[in-house]
Amino acid sequence: MDRVALRGLKARGHHGVFPKEREEGQTFIVDLVLGVDTRPAATDDDLTKTVHYGVVAEEVVAVVEGEPVNLIETLAERIALSCLKHAPVQEVEVCVHKPDAPITVPFDDVTVTITRSRV
Repeated sequence: MDRVALRGLKARGHHGVFPKEREEGQTFIVDLVLGVDTRPAATDDDLTKTVHYGVVAEEVVAVVEGEPVNLIETLAERIALSCLKHAPVQEVEVCVHKPDAPITVPFDDVTVTITRSRV
């Protein structure tokens, strides 16, 4: 399986279990690795035979900016399902970063990474 990666997609969302997170929102960063057979597209030099990563990026941002959820696990699942709606995508790895998580000790980042496939 070939891979198409999108790194560092940024969007503001209102996800979290605390009222302040829901009210004020925060930036979430998403990394994606899409499992796609790129051979048909490469052979014919044809965008319609692969995944349009620009469209995927817009859809992922819409999910992050959309309906709030409590957990970034749930957000990652929604993003994965959105990616798998594209026929060429056979597998997706989603990593959701929550760099401004409400943690009381110094930290760099909080992430949840999931992998989902059609199989």
